[in-house]
Amino acid sequence: MVTKRRQGARESLVRVNVGGLRRTLRCGTLTKFPDTRLGKLLDCRSEEDVLQVCDDYDAQRQEFYFDRNPGLFRYVLHFYRTGKLHVTEQHCVFSFSQEMEYWGIGDFFLDSCCRFRYHERKMGSRRRASWDDDDDEERLDGRDYLRDDVRRLHAELRHLARLPYGAARQRLWLTLENPGYSLPGKVFSAVAVGVLLASLAATCVESVPDYQTLDGDGKALRDPAVDAVEAFSTCWFTLEVALRFLSAPDRKRFFLQPLNAIDAASVLPVYVTLLCDWTLGARSERGLTGRVLQVFRLSRVFRVLKLARHSTGLRSLGATLRHSYREVGILLLYLAVGVSVFSDMAYTAEYQEAEGLDTIPACWWWGTVSMTTVGYGDAVPVTAGGKLAAGGCILGGTLLVALPIALIFNKFSHFYRRQTALEASVRHRGDGADGHRGGAVNRGYLEEGAAHSATP
Repeated sequence: MVTKRRQGARESLVRVNVGGLRRTLRCGTLTKFPDTRLGKLLDCRSEEDVLQVCDDYDAQRQEFYFDRNPGLFRYVLHFYRTGKLHVTEQHCVFSFSQEMEYWGIGDFFLDSCCRFRYHERKMGSRRRASWDDDDDEERLDGRDYLRDDVRRLHAELRHLARLPYGAARQRLWLTLENPGYSLPGKVFSAVAVGVLLASLAATCVESVPDYQTLDGDGKALRDPAVDAVEAFSTCWFTLEVALRFLSAPDRKRFFLQPLNAIDAASVLPVYVTLLCDWTLGARSERGLTGRVLQVFRLSRVFRVLKLARHSTGLRSLGATLRHSYREVGILLLYLAVGVSVFSDMAYTAEYQEAEGLDTIPACWWWGTVSMTTVGYGDAVPVTAGGKLAAGGCILGGTLLVALPIALIFNKFSHFYRRQTALEASVRHRGDGADGHRGGAVNRGYLEEGAAHSATP
């Protein structure tokens, strides 16, 4: 073909048509780059060989057609004329790279003025694409988890519907477990939070000496108002646990769920104390038994954990900590290593000078307080070496604590979106409960839940 008619004629012309852009090149120019696509045209011996290189060939016009981007072909023409490849900022680096790869022009032909910027943009785009893929994967995983949560919810509701008094148990369970399900659920949740806060306030007031009265022997007497609040809150919490247990879809696994275990633990100390007082009488206040019972009474303050049942944020925080054990473990490992290193440094510099830093265990306490940026000030280095060790300990602790924050926050956002999406699905079910719109509701809240879970 081309070489048969033009062999030895370096001034012969090659006509090309790239996406409607017609140009003419000299064969002598193409022979300088024989490994490129246009350079390979000179070696074609038949029309079949030509069609292996280009998309079409017009024998009458002797024109080679390429179905490619005519805008980027201008850079190819400039390369054949100058031997250097250039690229501008407005072009996508990947599109430009693919186009040059098609024409057989490698990145090594880039001129020095464009080479560094081109490769920098290319690497940056790859990193962003990788991060986008990870985000898409997390969103897909979030949607899968959300659908699993919704399916589990539906399975529990179907199981309740098959049990005796299924409809009533179903409504009661949704009212107790999901405050946004209905107006009674919101009222019940508000009352439960109020009783919980009143119980915590009563526990705190009971420990204040100004609100305590003493008998003739100097023993503190319980305030009747505090006892009344405590009795009412205990009855409320007991009723709450009983209703949840009676309406639960699976009673065998009821207390294995963390929130239900917290509910049971919030009333258990009261009944243990009453049982000991009833069986032991005055002896329950003496010796080891009295100290144990005092611990049980003070443990009522942990009722604050019951707020997790009424707070989406607290439930999301619990799920985040449960699924971030690797990050937390790495953080504790780094802190342990840092505390050991800086404690030894402080001990070496201060064991003869500063009081409170004269033993390595005491330095461990100082290192822990310093690395976590608490800084009680109970032990302070006085030598120059000790102060340098303290500065390194504080700076190292700040950096170490800050490292996993972004990862943990991302997980918290993920679980928070999942929880809010699931609550939205329950609200949709509540809105459609009296209209027999089961199928439509299912599709609606699945779609909305997926949208919530995918929101960045």
